[in-house]
Amino acid sequence: MNPIFQVNGDGTVAVKGNLDRDVLNKNWWEMLDAKQRENLITSSQCEFDLSSVERVDSAGLAWLVNAVRDGRTHGVKLTLTDVPTKLVKLAKISGLDTLLPLSNSETA
Repeated sequence: MNPIFQVNGDGTVAVKGNLDRDVLNKNWWEMLDAKQRENLITSSQCEFDLSSVERVDSAGLAWLVNAVRDGRTHGVKLTLTDVPTKLVKLAKISGLDTLLPLSNSETA
């Protein structure tokens, strides 16, 4: 099991812990095994549940932006749910909030 996230059979990716430069050393898509990639491509959508994220920095924000990009490249639409307020603020300050597919409740 990946220490940063767990891919569930329903296309939900439960992200947990810290999303920072200390733990993020490669892109999300590269961290998936072949079966996980195949399942996500088949379902063509994925929900990142960020409810268990404890801390996020600019490296975590970049990792999420890259995850969205990698998903699109492979025909998988990503949605971020239960996004921590601090991440939303960091994305807005960085001008990246429009690149992140936030569910409606997180944009307020």
